[in-house]
Amino acid sequence: MKRETRYQAAIIKDNHILLIRHEECATGRSYWLLPGGAREPDETEEACVLREAQEETGLEVSVERLLLDEDDIPFETYYKRLKTYLCSVINGDPKPGHDPEAESAQQHSIAEVRWFGLGASVQWDDSITEDPLICPLLQRIRAVLGYA
Repeated sequence: MKRETRYQAAIIKDNHILLIRHEECATGRSYWLLPGGAREPDETEEACVLREAQEETGLEVSVERLLLDEDDIPFETYYKRLKTYLCSVINGDPKPGHDPEAESAQQHSIAEVRWFGLGASVQWDDSITEDPLICPLLQRIRAVLGYA
């Protein structure tokens, strides 16, 4: 069953965006995502984004504004809708975090966090450019922020 909405943080610093690399425990397959997840009961969207960013990257961030609100997602995900918030770093150095939900933690782990330049997508490696989920999302973020 699909969850309703994934709230995610587009954490930007010095013209770079922070991505987290998930690794599936069963297969070893890895993929890049923005930090994010589902809201907890009685949690605001912004509070969800702040919590997910801290859990998954160790960073304290601030939410600046909603960047993208997409309900026509052209690929299969666990979510029906994506809401991407522009965030900036307040404190900390990024490091691989964890997913506190036991079920998710058994399925995948956060193996790496890395900054990727927004200025030119040609500098991204194949793990980004060949990914049908993250590459189009990064291109949409680049366009909204005026990089494209």
